[in-house]
Amino acid sequence: MEIESQEPFPKNSIARRSERTTDIQGVKHHTSSWRACSYILVTQCFEELAYFGIQFNLVIFLKTVLHDSNVTAARNYTNWQGTCYIAPLVGAIIADSYLGRYLTTVAFFTVYLLGMVAMSISASFLKGGSSQSVVFFLGLYMMAIGAGGIKPCVSSFGADQFDDSSPAERLKKYSFFNWFFFATYIGSFVSGTAVVWVQDHYGWAVGLWLPTLFIALAIASFLLGSSKYRVQKPMGSPIVRVFQVIVAAIQKWNAVLPYDDSLLHELPEKTPMAADIHKLQHTPVLRFLDKAAVISSTEDPSDSDPWRLCTVTQVEELKVIIGMLPIWTTGIVFFAVLAQFSSTFLEQGRSMNKLVGAFAVPPASLASFDAVSVLIWVPVYDRVLVPAARRLTGSARGISELQRYGAGLLLSVLVMVAAALVETQRLALASAHGEGQSSMSILWQVPQYFLVGASVVFTCVGQTEFFYNEAPPSMRSLCSALALLTVALGSYVSSLVVTAVAWLTTRGGGPGWIPDDLNDGHLERFFWLLAAMSTLNLAVFVYCATQYKRKTVS
Repeated sequence: MEIESQEPFPKNSIARRSERTTDIQGVKHHTSSWRACSYILVTQCFEELAYFGIQFNLVIFLKTVLHDSNVTAARNYTNWQGTCYIAPLVGAIIADSYLGRYLTTVAFFTVYLLGMVAMSISASFLKGGSSQSVVFFLGLYMMAIGAGGIKPCVSSFGADQFDDSSPAERLKKYSFFNWFFFATYIGSFVSGTAVVWVQDHYGWAVGLWLPTLFIALAIASFLLGSSKYRVQKPMGSPIVRVFQVIVAAIQKWNAVLPYDDSLLHELPEKTPMAADIHKLQHTPVLRFLDKAAVISSTEDPSDSDPWRLCTVTQVEELKVIIGMLPIWTTGIVFFAVLAQFSSTFLEQGRSMNKLVGAFAVPPASLASFDAVSVLIWVPVYDRVLVPAARRLTGSARGISELQRYGAGLLLSVLVMVAAALVETQRLALASAHGEGQSSMSILWQVPQYFLVGASVVFTCVGQTEFFYNEAPPSMRSLCSALALLTVALGSYVSSLVVTAVAWLTTRGGGPGWIPDDLNDGHLERFFWLLAAMSTLNLAVFVYCATQYKRKTVS
């Protein structure tokens, strides 16, 4: 896989980016990098405190307060979570097309806060009756829309604070993505321990107003940094630009491509619109799409219909998106593996010896080792591994985003291997006891949770960085939303695989691989299956990464 070149951006590209970058009042603004990002990192931490403060105990609230059945509570939870990962597409389109990332974040934060207030009111003042359910679910879905809407904007907006024309600034941007995930997992860890404890011991009135306070603090932090931010202007609907290329190429199906690529349509440097466009160099792939930029004898390039004649940059933007899709799909299998730590890993933990001394360890609490692992690995990666890689490779960034991504996929294979080995030993000890009670300590699950955290630091951060850096500037929020979509799709793939395995392994009347009593099944075979899927996914990724050609700015 390639090492990213550290060549400086072309001067005309730097000038165009500078023209697009202003402060929130529209005045040309130069970067203040980490000063501005400190507000964004604090914002992210408080937002995740609020988000996970709802997510971790939502099923418990639905069952104990709203009196949902197990099936209804599970369905309501998955519907809500699905909304959280569909809403990013809406937020991304609004940010890239109309409002920009700053105003879109403020708008969806407002919806987020109103939703949190509604949920808190339902728990405090509307106890019992249909009105409590109506107000709670109204607030829950407002919160989902708000949380989803800001997800693709905040990380991209943070990266916008760094000036790509400066090598020093680019290095800071590489580091920013690490610390963004660090802030995320601080919120996750504190919510999974302290906030959940408050909800369990002080009730839901206090337990829901606390996350509401966190989201208010997140908004305050974000707004306090307003005078420091660099704000890039929205460049029009990325969806429209994509469809313009497709429609124009179809209409010119019979057009003959010129022998000289420079004859394809592109905006001249002195055109007013050209100042707002990050021009991309032509690439000799997907040549059919180039027909959208062929100038016919009846067309005037200076006054053309964008649905019949597109620029080379527009065509290349679509090629970039198509080129990233194979790598994007490998994230789906990765998140299908990660889905196990909140499902089959918990079932495995319930079948193990939960006593550590006189204390009974709840299986769900081991998920905190995932957060702890991330909090350990981020500084180790940023302060130890990257400097070492720089010395070895001679590259300013150490390793590329794709190399980092691939390392995380390798770790995901090790996650499932560790889980399979633990389950094999657990079954052996359970069988030796005769009554099926395993004496294997639940602490043997710690390595697989720790590996989950390590894989997140490599794959998730690498994925976020890759989609931001490679996406056309007009589509960065949209590409971030597509990266988030792999989380939801991975969950669906996990559910599909579990359903298929259960059906195939119980056809003969046997208990199958994943029965209610795991001592009668073979959960280790399911883990080995996922390990094999992850290995195949890694092989596909390596092939796609070696074939991938980076965009080139003209």
